[in-house]
Amino acid sequence: MSVPTATGDELAGVVDLFGAVTREELGDALGELAFKRGEEVDEAAVEAAVDDAIEGYYLVAVDRDGTTLLAPGPVAFPTLPEDAEDLPHILDVPTRTVDRGVLAEAAERRLRADAARAVDADAAERIERLLDVSYDLETWGSTDVSGVRSRLDDALENHN
Repeated sequence: MSVPTATGDELAGVVDLFGAVTREELGDALGELAFKRGEEVDEAAVEAAVDDAIEGYYLVAVDRDGTTLLAPGPVAFPTLPEDAEDLPHILDVPTRTVDRGVLAEAAERRLRADAARAVDADAAERIERLLDVSYDLETWGSTDVSGVRSRLDDALENHN
């Protein structure tokens, strides 16, 4: 894994080591992994990888006491990248827990907003992706998003 090509599951794996992290802490962890591998860190690529993981629901962002924390999301299968197991011993990052219900609420709010935008834009590919996310979210978060899924299904039917 190079930092710019980290998968959403790998990012979730790094985050899962600590429970939840800030963006800066995740960047530091990825920088440490790059250093261990003798790679250069491309800050823009790190930011893009984190943004992609959030957009793809591999990570969920929640506010806690004015700080935005990232935690593994509903589609993630957290996977530790090579050399990541030592990160908790190397970095000064506290272990945090975020209630799964809080994470599910944040993911559900985001799904509802993303679904509305995708339907309004008639973005079939995004709608299909969000349908998949809706099933994962229900299982992962014990929440009912069947109404969102119905709207996405209807939009797909009308698109074809």
